[in-house]
This record gives sequence, C-alpha cells and structure tokens, in this order.
Amino acid sequence: MGNRYDFEGRVAVVTGGAQGIGRATVDRLVEGGAQVAIWDMDRALAEAAASEIGDKARAIAVDVTDLAAIERAREETVEALGRVDILVNNAGVAGQNTTVVDYPPEEWLRVMNINLNAPFYCCRAIAPLMVAQGWGRIVNVASIAGKDGNPNASAYSASKAGVIALTKSLGKELAGHDISVNCVTPAAAKTRIFDQMTQEHIDYMLSKIPRARFVTVEEVASVIAFAASPECSFTTGAVFDVSGGRATY
Repeated sequence: MGNRYDFEGRVAVVTGGAQGIGRATVDRLVEGGAQVAIWDMDRALAEAAASEIGDKARAIAVDVTDLAAIERAREETVEALGRVDILVNNAGVAGQNTTVVDYPPEEWLRVMNINLNAPFYCCRAIAPLMVAQGWGRIVNVASIAGKDGNPNASAYSASKAGVIALTKSLGKELAGHDISVNCVTPAAAKTRIFDQMTQEHIDYMLSKIPRARFVTVEEVASVIAFAASPECSFTTGAVFDVSGGRATY
C-alpha cells in the first residue's frame, strides 16, 4: 500500500472504474476514506467490483458518450452519495492500429467520442457542482501517445492530445474556485486495452520505454490519487508523466 491520502468525507466518480487503471484508482480512493461511484458501461463488472469493495463503492451503469446518460448518472450519484468532490475521467479505448490513410472514419469518430468527448461531457456535467461547493479535483487520464503521437494509432494519439489541451483549458477556467484540473500521461499498462492492439504495436510501445517494462495500474493510480487529493492544492492544468522515462517534455 502506498501513501494514504485523506479522502474522508469526499465523494468521487471514476469512469471506467470497474477494471484496469480505473479499478486501481477506485481502490486507492477508498483506502483514503472516499465513497466512490463506479461509472462503467459494463453493469455486471461494475456491480462485481462494488460488491468486492463494500459499502464505500456504488456501481452506476452509464454510457459516457451520451451526455443525457451522464446527467442522469450525476443525479443518481448525488442522490445516493450527497455530492461529487472528485472526478477521474478514465474510460477509454485504443482503437485500430493502422495508418492514417487507411483509418476508417467511423472508427476515428468512435475513438474520439469515447476518449475525448466523454471527458468533456463529464466535466461539463460535474464541474458546476464543484464550483457551487467551492472545492473539487478533476483528473483526466491521457497518455504519453498524446505527447509523442504513436504511429498507426492516430485516433488514439489525437484524442489523448485533446485530453491534455482540455485539461489545461479547464484548469485555467476553474483555478479561482479551489478546483484543480490535472491529467496523467501513462505509458502503456497491461490491461484489457491490449486486446484491442496488434502485437507489433505493443512491442513498439515497450521499445520506447527506458525502464524496459510496462507501467502497472497501481503505479498510475498512485499519481492519480495525489492529483485527486487535498495535497494537490496549487498545481492545476498540469501533466503528470508516468512514462518510465519515455517523455521528453
């Protein structure tokens, strides 16, 4: 177990929180005393995760590409848990591995909708709650691909670059309300997102990491936990690299 950040009395929403980085983040927030709403498309997986965690977690099935569904999930979360202090936008997909000229337009739009539009929708829905209460933490999960641009992953790379820019813009907008908005840019982690990638692309990503291994979901969750904590009280609009030395800026 890592450092214990104080989340007593706080309520968090973690999108894609039923597995992978999202689940590891839920666990860290709960360890610190938070109540967590697990927003996930997979109702069964979310309910299983909440059952394992106990009374500090609540499963809410939601399609984060649907603004109306997000607004309903927000109301359900507030009705059940009373407020929202922390938002972790984690849900995402890898998309196809192919060149730009061969990339299917419908797949481009699907990746953008999940990876970039969804965090925008969630921020738009939840930020007003944080402004009203005068405190909040938003952490967006981007990727080192959003900085470097991985070949044969144009939609993923572009969507994650958009998440970085969204983070910086919203961080400036909310800075006067004791709300921080930061993002993390992990290198690849061995999660189910690997199922969407070719082995060639997985090998390429590993070759770019000076530490010569993939990041663990717990290592990413540790940085997210800090960014979501009261201790992250000044930094906003920032990018926290979890890239194993790959990042050069």
